[in-house]
Amino acid sequence: MNNNMFCYQCSQTANGEGCRVVGVCGKNETLARLQDNLVFELKGISAYAYQMREFGVMDEEINAFLEKGLYSTLTNVNFDITSCIDLAIEAGHINTKAMAGLKEAHIRNYGEPVPVEVKKGASKGHGIIVTGHDLKVLEELLKQTEGKGINIYTHSEMLIAHGYPELKKYEHLKGQLGGPWFDQKETFTKYKIPVIVTTNCGLIPADEYADRIYTTGIVQLPNIPHIDNYDFSEVIEQALSLPELKEEEKTTYTTGFGKTTVLSLADKIKEAVLRGKIKQFFVMGGCDVPYKKEMNYYTEFAKQLPEDTVILAVGCGKYRFNDLDLGDIDGIPRLIDLGQCNDAIVGAEILMALTEVFDMGLNDLPVTFVLSWMEQKAVSILWSLLALGLTNIHIGPILPAWIDKPILDILVKTFDLKLISTPEEDIKEILGE
Repeated sequence: MNNNMFCYQCSQTANGEGCRVVGVCGKNETLARLQDNLVFELKGISAYAYQMREFGVMDEEINAFLEKGLYSTLTNVNFDITSCIDLAIEAGHINTKAMAGLKEAHIRNYGEPVPVEVKKGASKGHGIIVTGHDLKVLEELLKQTEGKGINIYTHSEMLIAHGYPELKKYEHLKGQLGGPWFDQKETFTKYKIPVIVTTNCGLIPADEYADRIYTTGIVQLPNIPHIDNYDFSEVIEQALSLPELKEEEKTTYTTGFGKTTVLSLADKIKEAVLRGKIKQFFVMGGCDVPYKKEMNYYTEFAKQLPEDTVILAVGCGKYRFNDLDLGDIDGIPRLIDLGQCNDAIVGAEILMALTEVFDMGLNDLPVTFVLSWMEQKAVSILWSLLALGLTNIHIGPILPAWIDKPILDILVKTFDLKLISTPEEDIKEILGE
């Protein structure tokens, strides 16, 4: 370290002892980590606000908070830990508003999602894969490829698109190829058709498909063609020039459970709970971490849940278990896929509605959140849940990098955050067995 560099945290010249990194004084590392947390929250809010803007929707309160939050990272010497936590909670409220605004824009343009079985696997013919989160990009591509003999496939978080009436009406929206975001190198290599990356989660492409991958919108990749103004003519031309995919044997995913669909089952749900047929609901998902055997926790957790439990799935973490056939309870599916990470707002709205159905407080409902690694923009979703007043959230097996022991102690003490252990132990503890 340059011994003349200045640390704004402790207002001293860094000497290699008191300050390990410029701007991060050893004694204020927790404050610095909380700054990192806030920056992640701002990223999440910005992602949803950006997509809202694509539909012509802007919110001054959201914009004002983004300014406030980012500016606060320059002035954290005036903050104590409590102030940082309060600001994180405020960001959680703002993120809830951003998710709600984006969901409203999706529904206004595409209708509310309805349950649908999505075929996983290729159909005979030319094709294009769309990955990321941006439904507006998918819509424009569907319009431009209609009648051209090109099948359109979703990947990862785009799965929910099949549930929207105004998107599923396109017959050439064929199905899903691959699963979670991190299988893209395997999936895009296997299916030799063009790929459009619409938002974050795009990886540096492997050589096998580097000549047929494109970015659009906010995302870019090194030396990869970028598409502006929804002009997909180059992608369409390449799709038609490449060999057709062969027909594959298919499996299915079920997705598209909107708030109206789930709440239409409210009377059945209440009756099933009161009669003891449903003991507990689990909201599961979050972020997934590639190639970590610890993440098998979620597959085993879902498999080991008793038959009197129901899973509400959201985010890319659901790919650890959303291929399981869990059946139903008196017509209520035991696996209800709400959609993308931003569709966590649907889960929150359902829970708030259920407090009225059961006439009980939010944390008295028979609902437990079990969420995987909450990092990147999904940090904002975790704080949205905390801002709603939810407690007893189970998280793990890998903690976000911004959490240190003091922060963890605060989250445990203030919000009753729990670290997961093993599926067997956690299920026993949650169900009181």
